Parts: sequence; structure tokens; C-alpha cells
Amino acid sequence: QVQLVESGGGLVQPGGSLRLSCAASGSFFSIYAMGWYRQAPGKQRELVAGITSGGKTNYADSVKGRFTISRDNAKNTVYLQMNSLKPEDTAVYYCNAEDINSDENILNDYWGQGTQVTVSS
Repeated sequence: QVQLVESGGGLVQPGGSLRLSCAASGSFFSIYAMGWYRQAPGKQRELVAGITSGGKTNYADSVKGRFTISRDNAKNTVYLQMNSLKPEDTAVYYCNAEDINSDENILNDYWGQGTQVTVSS
């Protein structure tokens, strides 16, 4: 099994910054991709940013230029630096990891517990 442990959420004022972190631990084969999703009240869960083991990144248009995703492959940890935060960034942020067993052609998709990010004055 794989466990994702998140930290860094909280309450900040508009224009402020937060840094989220998520570390994968437990029994896994090869974590190919890690990323961050978010879900606001009444909204569907959406991809915020993702990164592969090779460093390829993808961002939602709404966060480009403000958020930066990074990854420490040795520690199986992904980070999300969030700058210039806006009230519309308020959501529960979820860490995601894709663990691939190539020999058996199995992909296991794991999720963190979610951490609340609130941007309000």
C-alpha cells in the first residue's frame, strides 16, 4: 500500500503564499506521476498541476505564472509553491500519485487526505 502525507495548507490573505508538500511512503513499484488537484464547494475536482518522474509539468490555465510544482524523486515528494493567491484558489487540495507495476501492467492511483487552503481577507 501507498500512503500520501500532505502538509502546508492554511489560511492566507489575497496576494499571500503557501507551499504544499506531499510525501509518498509504503510499498510501491514506481511512481510515475505526482500532482495536485483541488475541489471547491459545489465544484468538480480539477487538476492544478502535475509532474512526471522525468520532470514534465502541466498546469491549469488559472494558476500558470503563480504556482510552481516540483518533485524530489529520491524522496518521492512533490511540492506546490503557490504565490499571488486569490480568493478563487480557495479549495481542498489533494495530492495524487500514480504507481505503475510494469510487469503486470497495473496502475494504482493514490490520493492524499486533502488539505484546506483558504484565501480570504
